[in-house]
Amino acid sequence: MKNIIFVLLATVFVCACNSSKTASSNTDERLENLKTNDTVKIANDDIEYEIIIIEPGFNFWLASRARQRGYYSQTYLETRNYQYVLEWNQRVTQPQRFDTSLYELQIDYQSNIDYGYEVNYMLYNYFIYFQLTYNQRLGVFVPRI
Repeated sequence: MKNIIFVLLATVFVCACNSSKTASSNTDERLENLKTNDTVKIANDDIEYEIIIIEPGFNFWLASRARQRGYYSQTYLETRNYQYVLEWNQRVTQPQRFDTSLYELQIDYQSNIDYGYEVNYMLYNYFIYFQLTYNQRLGVFVPRI
């Protein structure tokens, strides 16, 4: 009888340990999928604007380190994005001063257009990710999360 109780306790203990590993492995698997998925496409169907971000690691960074949606107001995001876009576009036009592998294409962002919260949120977070990852500074603000 003592052997059966010991075997049952050992089995329960092993099952309990395995169930916690499964939960963490599901989380790890989800984060690994985010790492491998390098393309983010955000579209605002109402006004037909979209952002396509092809950047290794951005999805993972967005899910693990960025502030949640709703933390910043849309006005805040629009103001920062406009300033970051101005600096970005200046760097694109000066390939002799700035790395052309970092600043390849200009961004068409106009302050008089309402792109919606999601587009502004993704663009803002990409700028923060870009500055932190590549040790760049787009403007006077220190990039932080």
